[in-house]
Amino acid sequence: MQKLKELYQNRQNDFQETGAALRARYGKFSFVRLLVFVIGIALTIYLGSIAWYWAVLFFFVFVAIFYQFMKWHQRISESAQHNEELARINGLELSALGHDFSHFDPGAKYLEMEHPYALDLDLFGEHSLFQYINRTSTELGRQRLAEYLTNPSTTELIQARQTAVQELASKIDWRQHFQAHGRETEDHPTHLQALLSWLRDPAFVKDNTWLKIALYAAPIWFTAAVLLWLFYWPWQYFLLMLIPPAIILQRTVQRVNETHRRTAHAEHMLTNYARLIKQVEEGDFDAPLLKKLQATFIQEDNSASKNINRLSYLISQLNVRFNAFAVLLNIGGLWDLHWVYRLEKWRAVQKEVLPEWFAALQEFEVLSSFGNLAHNHPHWHYPSISTTREIEAIGIGHPLIPRDQVVTNDISMPIQGHIKLITGSNMAGKSTFLRTLGINLVLGLSGSAVCATDLRLPQLQVYTSMRTQDALHESTSSFYAELKRLKVIIEAVEAAAKGIAQERPIFFLLDEILKGTNSVDRHTGAKALIHQLIEFKGGGLIATHDLELGALEAKAEGAIENLRIEVEIQDGELHFDYKLKKGVSQSFNATLLMQQMGIRVKIRES
Repeated sequence: MQKLKELYQNRQNDFQETGAALRARYGKFSFVRLLVFVIGIALTIYLGSIAWYWAVLFFFVFVAIFYQFMKWHQRISESAQHNEELARINGLELSALGHDFSHFDPGAKYLEMEHPYALDLDLFGEHSLFQYINRTSTELGRQRLAEYLTNPSTTELIQARQTAVQELASKIDWRQHFQAHGRETEDHPTHLQALLSWLRDPAFVKDNTWLKIALYAAPIWFTAAVLLWLFYWPWQYFLLMLIPPAIILQRTVQRVNETHRRTAHAEHMLTNYARLIKQVEEGDFDAPLLKKLQATFIQEDNSASKNINRLSYLISQLNVRFNAFAVLLNIGGLWDLHWVYRLEKWRAVQKEVLPEWFAALQEFEVLSSFGNLAHNHPHWHYPSISTTREIEAIGIGHPLIPRDQVVTNDISMPIQGHIKLITGSNMAGKSTFLRTLGINLVLGLSGSAVCATDLRLPQLQVYTSMRTQDALHESTSSFYAELKRLKVIIEAVEAAAKGIAQERPIFFLLDEILKGTNSVDRHTGAKALIHQLIEFKGGGLIATHDLELGALEAKAEGAIENLRIEVEIQDGELHFDYKLKKGVSQSFNATLLMQQMGIRVKIRES
């Protein structure tokens, strides 16, 4: 941990120094630029007093040279900004090592309450797994990261991702430059969807011969009208000659507006996407998945980044219609139609590959995020996906608990026809262990490293019932909400056992089932539920305070095993070790906890 902190601190300092030096250089040359401009104008005026053609020649040469100087000067500013962004990134990683990752997007909007496990395992929202992992810069990347965490992948893809993540974990320079390039990106799902919808729109200029003729004829027509007005005709005739282009614009304005509505907001978004893609194009990768994704951007005659920059430029020219003087450009040369035509030509060539570029970009963003996670946790393990229906975890801990506080456990169990009952008193850590196993299974099935010394798991689908909430809009109590959740899990287990719904077996994590009813009903119902899950060859963990359920082990013929997490009371104080042990819990702490909270509890002596 200390080495990582020193690494990020040193990088932060180095980038800050480089950024400050570049800012100083930019400021110095700002004065030089102003001085050169003033001298250039003065020389132009001086040469004009001698001979106008020398002034014209000098002016054009000066403008060309000064333009290149301005571009070079702007690159200094961009480089300074990039180094300042890299310094911020390393500062954020320092904070993340201190377990403050609140600066990153929590992805709360991706939480679906009905998802099999997202709510209970804290996948989204503040202090969530998503926020802990997320180093994406684009909406595309965030969407894909959410998909990684909510949809277990195939064994082949998991293995390919693991190889890619291991390589990116070692490429801190590439990852941070990639992240820095993307941190200026501002995109929105509606803008992305609008652009993708535009790809499917039919062309109305490119396939219309008369409109294409009008595009070439309009500037000639307008020039002729101006000349005739200046030398021959009265202004009334000039106005009459403006009627034909006005009619064309009026008849096409709705189609132009629709194209503009779908593309207008994509201009700056695409420029930033192109910058990220260029970083990928110039990367040197060995992992097959990374090379495959990189190859998506490489074309024989051009690169994806150049083509996307071209699209951004075309949209920027259509956005000129926002300016008041655009009416002159339209009357004089059908400006809007001209750029719609170019957009349609671009779309005709690239519309099939643009979504592929977006998909490859979002994959790189997620894999880079996982690479950052692995780099920050070099002691984590890449799990193996086995063909046997068993989970074997050694030294497994909760990823969101600070490294110096996390307690690890070992567990081994079949995932079909076997249930482990975990008993323990309040605050013993039963719920945390359920989340520990669940969240690491999710990470393992997404292709990430996991917080464990070793983890072997088969393909499976996690289901949880840990947090149940009232649904006021449905007039539903928390108890009824829990019953609905358990019904979903039972049906999923039964369908998987019968091979109806999916090949993946269901692995469930249930915490304090039927807690919303009285103790008799709770015990009777929990016992019936456990028997039904065993009957359908279900597998999973059930945490409970109901110690009487421990008696089920004796008659289950190995299908049920009791585990416990104990809390010891020493000198009137609670001591938690959060370690799994065999057997049924014998510790109780509710009374002591209430007393420590100031509630006077009288213990009746028997």
